Amino acid sequence: MLASSELESLTRTDLFIGGAWRIGSADRIPVIDPSTANTITEVAGASTADALEAVEAAHAAAANWAATPPRRRSEILQRGFMLMIEHAEQLAQLISLENGKTLTDARGEVTYAAEFFRWFAEEAVRMGGETGIAPAGTNRMLVQYQPIGVSILITPWNFPAAMATRKLGPALAAGCTCVLKPANETPLTAFAIVALLEEAGLPPGVVNVVTTVDPAASVSAMLHHPKVRKLSFTGSTQVGRLLLKEAADTVLSCSMELGGNAPFIVLDDADLDAAVEGAMLAKMRNGGEACTAANRFIVHASLAARFADALAKRMSRLQLGPGYDPASGLGPMINRRAANRIAETVDAAKASGGRLLTGGDAARDCYYPATVIVDVPPSSTLVREEIFGPVASILSFETDDEAIALANDTEYGLASYLYAGDLRRGLALADRIEAGMVGLNRGLVSDPAAPFGGVKQSGLGREGAHHGILEFCETKYVAVQW
Repeated sequence: MLASSELESLTRTDLFIGGAWRIGSADRIPVIDPSTANTITEVAGASTADALEAVEAAHAAAANWAATPPRRRSEILQRGFMLMIEHAEQLAQLISLENGKTLTDARGEVTYAAEFFRWFAEEAVRMGGETGIAPAGTNRMLVQYQPIGVSILITPWNFPAAMATRKLGPALAAGCTCVLKPANETPLTAFAIVALLEEAGLPPGVVNVVTTVDPAASVSAMLHHPKVRKLSFTGSTQVGRLLLKEAADTVLSCSMELGGNAPFIVLDDADLDAAVEGAMLAKMRNGGEACTAANRFIVHASLAARFADALAKRMSRLQLGPGYDPASGLGPMINRRAANRIAETVDAAKASGGRLLTGGDAARDCYYPATVIVDVPPSSTLVREEIFGPVASILSFETDDEAIALANDTEYGLASYLYAGDLRRGLALADRIEAGMVGLNRGLVSDPAAPFGGVKQSGLGREGAHHGILEFCETKYVAVQW
């Protein structure tokens, strides 16, 4: 670990409103290290009044930021990227400390997160428009994209850096001001990133950050503020549904990146070694606490036993320990409640006929071991719901149609994975999978230059790519003659 003074230099614990760091009006919120269950520090708690003040600060800064030349917005984001890279190790250790993920995963997240600032720095200066002639020839049609306005950005605890930059990057590039509400479990990373943006030259009020003791009340108040025009949320489908109902009252534009239940299909002609390697990446990135994590392994009957044994062997080698211990291959879950929920789900799967190949022990504090379980009925909660932990359940199939039916038998449709030897066959099956993203012979799909998002109840809209900046724009059409 870095010396505590090095981490403290990047640590902020107060609200950031209107360009000033300030204490909140409500009780402070403890931030817990899941590796030890000890309190790291306490951050400011915003009251509903504080949250609304943050909205007002964003509104006050909106006109000037929208009028700021795209090149200037781009330069600030580019400087933000450089500062994140400069402080990469500090950020990684901060993430590992408050989230519990391994340093390897935390370092990867910092690199990934920083790329959103660089990508959208480039997109900021490439916001074009359209021109055309009306079919009747009566007028010209000019189409331009304008910033949508004050945006509320709500991020989860599992990727505290990447989820913040994936929203901040396009919002700022488009010319929007915003209020960022990070998860109370992992607020330190978000505060650190905004402090770096402040150092990069971001004007006061353009980004505001609040942590609140009563998220439901504060978020509801912000969504009903007449100056708010956008909600971008990453989190569970259950909470997403509630927020969509709130947003309907003022007809807010909503981008929702919600839950997943990713299938990982292995066809009979797949490269088994490559599939196992991809499975480790798709399942164990972030300890399985990822909406894109492979949840259901659907393996051809001819390979199922060998795949399961090979995956169990790899998973069993992961050393369980504090995330910031370099020897750890798997850190704790975010809290005891999460670890206990995983244990209960696995126990229920065992009771319904599942057979453990590795792991499956009782939760110990915030820790749960890497687990592989076979012979799980498709109706099991372990298969039907997102496990959000280091557990792989393996199902088998005989025909391609059966594999697709199993993969699509869910209300979710975020990420999916498919391993095939015949690329033509793989692409044909990828077309039939009901998901916003497919990793074909790859265990990783996320990329700042690619559109990230799901179908069905996994969300609305896309983040990343050119699509991400358009989520923060209004389309204006001007009819003109010349």
